Amino acid sequence: MKRIKKILVITLCFLLSFPAAAANAADYTVVANDSLFKISQLFNTSVDTLKQDNYISSNTINPGQVLYVPSHVYTVKSGDTIYLIATRYKIPVASLRKANNKWDDKIIIGQKLVIPGVQQVKTSDNVISYTSSDVDLLARLIEAEAGGESLQAKIAVGAVVVNRVQSKQWASTITGVINQKIDGYYQFTPVKNGTIRNTASSASVKAAWTALYGADPSNGAIYYFDQTCTNQWLWSKPQTAQIGHLVFVK
Repeated sequence: MKRIKKILVITLCFLLSFPAAAANAADYTVVANDSLFKISQLFNTSVDTLKQDNYISSNTINPGQVLYVPSHVYTVKSGDTIYLIATRYKIPVASLRKANNKWDDKIIIGQKLVIPGVQQVKTSDNVISYTSSDVDLLARLIEAEAGGESLQAKIAVGAVVVNRVQSKQWASTITGVINQKIDGYYQFTPVKNGTIRNTASSASVKAAWTALYGADPSNGAIYYFDQTCTNQWLWSKPQTAQIGHLVFVK
């Protein structure tokens, strides 16, 4: 009974968790004369997938618009050049330049470059897999739990879910974690009250993708709750971050 009470209070206090993932998705900024077809060809995907992942219904895109695309993201290392990176991934130099709007040869250590057409590179032992429906569900959860918070807080909420997926103590998929019940109690209030069915904002979609890239402002948290929560069990856990009205703990 004591454990059930703890879980119920956590649910009512609004929690979440998720692990850091390696990037197999990235963002691409539309330039003049771009089209969804051209972008789909560059990133080896389909127009329908681009439209679904970016919540757009028409074929119209505008310069400056940011699209989420299936792609590996590479971190520049010492000795790298544009040519060597393109060679390593067996892609044309022109494709690498186009994907990054990078028309000179200057790159710096630590810089992130999108590798078009490459999606399955494992860059970390902490990689998790996900589907389009997983990303959509994660974005909806972020919107329901942190819709009024900053982008950093939204990303942290997504990271908590990722951290749980990585942990053997929780379900092994995003959808499994979000819909998980323990002793009959939902772990996330939006699943229980139905607000998870609401459409996610573009900021929440961006936060979901950013968490999947590996960003974790929660610093490894597996729970979060609103600062007005009075549950002492949660407050007794090691705090990893406080962002806006949300407190993150392990």
